Amino acid sequence: MEIDPWASKGVQNYKEICEKFGLDTVDHTKLPSPTHLHRRGIIFAHRDLNNVLDARKAGRPFGVLSGLMPSGQIHLGHKMVIDQAKWFQDLGGDVTITIADLEAHATRGLSLEKCRKYAIEEYISNYAGMGLNPDKTSIYFQSERPIVQKLGFTLGKKTNLSEMEAIYGFSGETNLAHVQSPLVQAGDIVHPQLDEYGGLRPIVVPVGIDQDPHIRLTRGMVSKTNWFNVNQNKAGNITIGLSIQDNNQNSMGIREDGGVDKNRREKVIAKAISAIGKAGFSQTNANPKHGTIDVKDAVNENQNEIRYQLLKLEREMGGMGLMQPSSTYHQFAVGMTGGKMSSSQPETTMFLNDSMKDIEKKIKSSFSGGQATVEEHRAKGGNPDVDVAYQYLRYFFEEDDNELERIRNEYTSGDLLTGEIKAICIEKASEWMKNHHELKDQNQHLIKKFLK
Repeated sequence: MEIDPWASKGVQNYKEICEKFGLDTVDHTKLPSPTHLHRRGIIFAHRDLNNVLDARKAGRPFGVLSGLMPSGQIHLGHKMVIDQAKWFQDLGGDVTITIADLEAHATRGLSLEKCRKYAIEEYISNYAGMGLNPDKTSIYFQSERPIVQKLGFTLGKKTNLSEMEAIYGFSGETNLAHVQSPLVQAGDIVHPQLDEYGGLRPIVVPVGIDQDPHIRLTRGMVSKTNWFNVNQNKAGNITIGLSIQDNNQNSMGIREDGGVDKNRREKVIAKAISAIGKAGFSQTNANPKHGTIDVKDAVNENQNEIRYQLLKLEREMGGMGLMQPSSTYHQFAVGMTGGKMSSSQPETTMFLNDSMKDIEKKIKSSFSGGQATVEEHRAKGGNPDVDVAYQYLRYFFEEDDNELERIRNEYTSGDLLTGEIKAICIEKASEWMKNHHELKDQNQHLIKKFLK
């Protein structure tokens, strides 16, 4: 089971993916105002989403980071990501969108000029019709924000070629620009935490499961930069451990000869205990010699608040103070032909710039879960799990869960024929696309406002 961010082979078993890569499943009943994507299990897994939800509950800021590869037309799969970003924005988050022109140049051979043209004409012009608030949305080009490249190199010191090969399957044939692009993307993911881009706060990245290698790499590198390790101990409480690194030995009370400077160590321990106190916890037991602090009145659920205060302290002491990114994962929408949806294969997907005529044609010729004859279909019913028209209603065009269930029941019983479910999909898709085109045309003046 391999996951390739640049050439995904599709996923057959999402439960197996969660188990292999240590993902937590999403419980939509615990989310505020869950969308149909949450309710239907389309957004099925996450990493550390509670960090974002805890920040929101505490009234602290949080952000969303998404990205686009400017190498083709925008299709419904891309819309699904923006819908998620908008949901987080409606909950109070700010949105940052990176245009991965450097990555497209490195991995797909496109010029930066062509990348810019694709990004503005295909993506940002459509984003204008999707309801994102331009006052709380920033869209930028990788090539025009040098800090992401600088951060990529800085974080790159915390990984090596062996780890990159293990995560991505790189080989001796992989060009170095391709190897570098995940580091730049890590810079994209973490840079919104810098003071000039919003400051320390949780950042969530909504992606398809094929992008998880980028999340794993970034989380691993970020954790290795942290000066204070926060973990649950055997007693079920929290233990803080000082992380001694090349750039913080003096701050952590390490002498030039490698010994511990007792006075300096006690000062940093006192600062850490004060930070823990700001998180609301006071029952601490410190061991300055070993560089540990046990927090007896904190449990696993309190890690995020404690970590937040310690990251603030780390910044005051001169460290990077970066939070590991959170992430959510959505299932892949099936392509029109029953396989994978791909921008490079127009027959497999519905583009947001398609005409009503094209939409109708694609849905009518889409892969069906119906039987070979009307008689057989009436007797056996259809299979909505493989039927593209039904799946597009489920993913994109039918908001009402009860109506979707009615359609499913009538299709599986044979009461609803293949042509009839396709007609429903055509009607719903045409209505959505008509509204989208109208909003897109009305909001073209916002494009410059999005680009910051």
